[in-house]
Amino acid sequence: MQRAEFGVTVRFALLAVVWGASFLFIKVGLTGLSPAQVALARVALGALALAVVLVARRRPLPRDPGLWGHLAVVSVLLCVVPFLLFSWAEQYISSGLASIFNATTPLVTMLLAAVALPEERFTPPRVLGLLLGFAGVLTIVGVWHGVDVTHQLTAQLACLGATACYGACFVYMRRFLSPRGTDPVVVAFGQTASATVILGLLAPAIAATPVHLNLPVVASMVALGVFGTGLAYVWNVRIIAAWGAANASAVTYLTPVVGVLLGVLVLGEPVSWNQPAGALLVVLGILAARGKLRLRRSTPADADLVRR
Repeated sequence: MQRAEFGVTVRFALLAVVWGASFLFIKVGLTGLSPAQVALARVALGALALAVVLVARRRPLPRDPGLWGHLAVVSVLLCVVPFLLFSWAEQYISSGLASIFNATTPLVTMLLAAVALPEERFTPPRVLGLLLGFAGVLTIVGVWHGVDVTHQLTAQLACLGATACYGACFVYMRRFLSPRGTDPVVVAFGQTASATVILGLLAPAIAATPVHLNLPVVASMVALGVFGTGLAYVWNVRIIAAWGAANASAVTYLTPVVGVLLGVLVLGEPVSWNQPAGALLVVLGILAARGKLRLRRSTPADADLVRR
């Protein structure tokens, strides 16, 4: 393996671990911080890490007010609301379960894109993928137990609300930001910096609660912010440049595996059979929607083999 290829492979592995571990970091952070404080620490440390990257690369900040307006919208959809929802949800559900729900993001994005973007219309593979993904969500929730409105169910719905925000943001970015050709690292800094300002302004109302810091809480927030919200984005950009978007997106399949394993091994979280089974259906849905699940057509050679 060449040195450059090895470097990309290492970044891909680190990305899967860091994004999968993000839900563990949130869970640990909640032992000393409120959900809003976790979200604020995450975006602030992420913005700080990306600012260092921008300075090191000597990348200037954009001066277009219109671009900053779009970045503000992106920050709400990609950072403020979903980070608050996931942090709140993990008060009532396991970090592993939250990571599984996060894996539905590509399917939610596909659904919203089909509605909002004419070029992303429904096709048979996408419909099949969405149906499999929907079945996966129902399996994860365990609908056969009946619907009982509890904090746990509300937390699971909050996770789905967070992924809906991600999907809406990706559609918004494709329509309003992608045509501008702005440097992805600049976009990442702009959205995390805007989210820091927004959550900072809201802090007196939603984050004014006692803080109980210790080494695990501080270390989790640094890892979540600097790596999971900051540098991971830079790694992702480099992976896409080297392997292409389709191959880079395979990290989506690994993050719930990492999230569940860390939840079990580090926090001792229980896992019921329906959670990994539902996650598998979600992954199959993603593969089907991308046209990766195709039954191999029989050939004359196959027929001859059967006759033998």
